[in-house]
Amino acid sequence: MEDIKIIDLTPDNISNYGVCGYKDVNKHLELRNKIEWVKEFYPKGLRIKAVISEKGGYQGMLEYIPGKYAHRPVEADGYMFIHCLFVGFKKEFKGKGLATALLDVCIEEAKNCKMLGVAVVTRKGSFMADNDIFLKMGFQIVDNAKPDFNLLALKFNETSQNPYFKIKNHENLEEYKKGLTIFRSAQCPYTEKNVNAIMESAKKMNLTVELIDMKNIDFIQNSPCPFGTFGIIYYGKIISHHPVSNTRFENIMRKEIKS
Repeated sequence: MEDIKIIDLTPDNISNYGVCGYKDVNKHLELRNKIEWVKEFYPKGLRIKAVISEKGGYQGMLEYIPGKYAHRPVEADGYMFIHCLFVGFKKEFKGKGLATALLDVCIEEAKNCKMLGVAVVTRKGSFMADNDIFLKMGFQIVDNAKPDFNLLALKFNETSQNPYFKIKNHENLEEYKKGLTIFRSAQCPYTEKNVNAIMESAKKMNLTVELIDMKNIDFIQNSPCPFGTFGIIYYGKIISHHPVSNTRFENIMRKEIKS
């Protein structure tokens, strides 16, 4: 598409473009938190490539970071690690090769940085890209975690060690068996949305609620939830792996309380 360009979002310009649909710094706490997060990790190699259309505006993004700082419970040191990939807020921007163009940029940078390859966690459903685009680009599934998460890698040398999930089967849940525990990180702006409402609903249900803002890389990389930057645990059981609305939370809890 002729009016499309891929730009770098940096600590200096991210507030001009927004991210993940959040555009107003004054209105959106999610964006303000994301900007502070970008300021912390940009010097460590974080990069966000945004697809900008002169007519359609912000139409997609790719976020990646050296695996040492991956915000997923993985061991991927030496790899470039992809956090997020999506394109096409508007239908006319889907199926135009934009995702491939973004991945090409990431792969080229990983090669220039002499990294082992590129890795990503995928899942069918909300908030994560599925396998298809990555498999087409030559990635291979190298590990998985319950219930339906895959870890894919594009290795530049087949003899390199595969990245892997640190937690595969919902281990490390023993310490979260009292009431409701909510994990979130500023890496994903959507993890801010509705959390306050969820906490209020939980309190009305007379649940003990603990909110954990995940700011430590080691903590995130050892998260009991494969999504890494969000999770809701109810008496030792993961009831949500990705951000949900308060309505969805209440529906989940009604079923849990009845069971």
